[in-house]
Amino acid sequence: MLHTTNNVIKHKAGLLNLAEQLKNVSQACKIMGVSRDTFYRYKELVEEGGIEALIDRNRRVPNLKNRVDEATELAVIEMAIHYPAYGQLRISNELRKQGIFVYT
Repeated sequence: MLHTTNNVIKHKAGLLNLAEQLKNVSQACKIMGVSRDTFYRYKELVEEGGIEALIDRNRRVPNLKNRVDEATELAVIEMAIHYPAYGQLRISNELRKQGIFVYT
């Protein structure tokens, strides 16, 4: 029997527990309103990674907005330190002359 205090996985663990109590997967799935495929997917997750594996995972690739590579960032910082009177447009133009493209 699976126990958890995490609300995200209580429903999933409840389905697995119900199927174990009833000794009938089809009936448990019907009562809980879940397909048998979903039941077996949950069961496989628990067998492989324990109950914590039932937590929903975000499958999206992280979108790192406004990120530049380290070399570009270091070039901007160095330019800003050496020329504190330059604004962002001037620094961008100077770096562009060096082949480093920064968009303002």
